[in-house]
Amino acid sequence: MYKESRTVEIGGQNGIRKILVGGKNPVTIQTMWKDGIADVSADREKLASILRQIQTLKSLGCDIIRFAVPDMESADGLCAIAQETDVPLVADIHFDYRLALACLKGAVSAIRINPGNIGSEDRVKAVVDACAGKKVAIRIGVNSGSLPKDLAESVEAGSLSRAKALAQAALREVEVFDRLAFKDVVVSMKSSDVQETIEANEAFASQSDIPLHIGVTEAGPLISGVVKSTLAFSTLLREGIGATIRVSLSSSPENEVMAGREILRECGLRRGGVTIVSCPRCGRLGFDVHSFVDRWQGELYAIQKPLVIAVMGCVVNGPGEGKHADLGIAGGGGKVILFRKGQVVRTVDEKDADAEFRRELDGLLKD
Repeated sequence: MYKESRTVEIGGQNGIRKILVGGKNPVTIQTMWKDGIADVSADREKLASILRQIQTLKSLGCDIIRFAVPDMESADGLCAIAQETDVPLVADIHFDYRLALACLKGAVSAIRINPGNIGSEDRVKAVVDACAGKKVAIRIGVNSGSLPKDLAESVEAGSLSRAKALAQAALREVEVFDRLAFKDVVVSMKSSDVQETIEANEAFASQSDIPLHIGVTEAGPLISGVVKSTLAFSTLLREGIGATIRVSLSSSPENEVMAGREILRECGLRRGGVTIVSCPRCGRLGFDVHSFVDRWQGELYAIQKPLVIAVMGCVVNGPGEGKHADLGIAGGGGKVILFRKGQVVRTVDEKDADAEFRRELDGLLKD
């Protein structure tokens, strides 16, 4: 077993929710914004659209959202977004420490930097001092593509594993923050390789109590990304490693959040909310399960009440296989049935499926 990490506060100022990362606190879920925000401060319509999507991500279980800030216009955009939401936002900074300082003029809750590409220690200190003054946390990010030269050469020569090089690089960066007496730090070490990710985090956790943000970087599209992330997370979380997670997908932020939520649920680390049970389809298909689930999953996952919802492809097996469900739907021959705990409560035309499902769901939520 690895020792329990310290606790770091993310948010808590300017009306923003306070998220506790590490210690005995629940593992939190993060995602990263997929689009540029350079024009947000001048485009009220785009700002409103972003805020709506942030609210959706929050309802799905997202705790923290990270935004890339490649230029000053994006820093201004992030400040404009941060003052309109209570979700903690993280500014992702590379190369130019002045971008971090610009973001800190707004209500951002954390700064993500890779000290190795920020420049001199004086520049890192400028960011640290500004964060300390505003009680803003810093996430140190290290990945396999940005190792210090000597560690990269050792990996190339075969005298050091890439996983251990990642851990050593992170520990070096931590030393800078220790010298500056800054403790509100979270560390991430990411590789696109599952085993490297696991071993790097294990190596770091054996030497430090800093909370870890875990993720498999550049994990790929939905299927491969979820598989890689599940393997890495389940191993590390079982060992007590990992205070916050991101499922990195070539997909939407919503899918990243839902995948993270389901991984935590299956690991026994997040309770409540809806569990969707749906059949994979077969030759007996009498109801378009896939499109129904696609239409409803976002709304269902936003429900906090612990419910089991079954969506089954045929009336022959539907109520039986979904008999444990609080609410289920199955269909065939142009008809659909709605059932609760395996008992049919109504049969309607398929064209009325969504409306009748809505009616039953609303009733269930009021019970």
